[in-house]
Amino acid sequence: MTKNYELELAAISGHSLSASSIESYQQGISEIPIMSADKEQQLARRLRDHQDLDAARELVLSHLRFVAHIARSYSGYGLPQADLIQEGNVGLMKAVKRFDPELNVRLVSFAVYWIRAEIHEYVLRNWRIVKVATTKAQRKLFFKLRSSKKRLGWFSQEEVNAVAHDLGVKPQEVMEMESRLSAHDASFDLPLDSDDDSERSFAPASYLQDSSLDPTVQLEKSDWEAHNNERLHQAMSDLDERSRDILAQRWLADEKKTLHELADQYGVSAERIRQLEASALKKLKGSMLA
Repeated sequence: MTKNYELELAAISGHSLSASSIESYQQGISEIPIMSADKEQQLARRLRDHQDLDAARELVLSHLRFVAHIARSYSGYGLPQADLIQEGNVGLMKAVKRFDPELNVRLVSFAVYWIRAEIHEYVLRNWRIVKVATTKAQRKLFFKLRSSKKRLGWFSQEEVNAVAHDLGVKPQEVMEMESRLSAHDASFDLPLDSDDDSERSFAPASYLQDSSLDPTVQLEKSDWEAHNNERLHQAMSDLDERSRDILAQRWLADEKKTLHELADQYGVSAERIRQLEASALKKLKGSMLA
């Protein structure tokens, strides 16, 4: 790819996005139609075979809403949303550049890895002045502990051992990362040296926006759910009929059946039903992550 190709993609993907313009930016990308699979394949082939910049432009623009949706899930790190989106857009551009239409997958499925990778790098570089993760193992720990921690305070020894075993690291490394994540840089909701409750109204925490009713946010959520539902439907259709029925009756039915009820229905043991269910869920997860 040429340097001009990189510059043009940077220009169309919100390279100069600022905090003040993020609302209009999100409104703008929400109005871009979602691309059909056939058109996506056509444009991807034009880009691959003819280096067609207009095709690349259309592919990027049609997926900017997904970047914004993914970036929103990282808002808990206290970093500017505009910067998170911008970094995610860089990942999208890299994905478009590398996308092979012969893979027989949608671009958004392929691009999720690249989008998250760029955002992860940005979070690790900027989340705290004192870097919390410098090695590959520490990076895994950083995001694992941030996403899986379900209560305040320190992990129990059992939780420490479970995370260490899951990631293939030593328990001491888990405890060290937990210590780093538990540290605080500054007070967010009230000055440290103030006893005046009236100052609370001027603290940053008092002005956080509730964006849950924002039409743009709702549209992003609806699009993302529709995309995931489409992938789930496709993954379910790849299973054999018995596996689909077991999953449907165990997880999707209004009145879910037990292992023993399904065992009686199929004339096998409850343990066999459990094995079939586990195998089907594993295949389903693999298809969804592909």
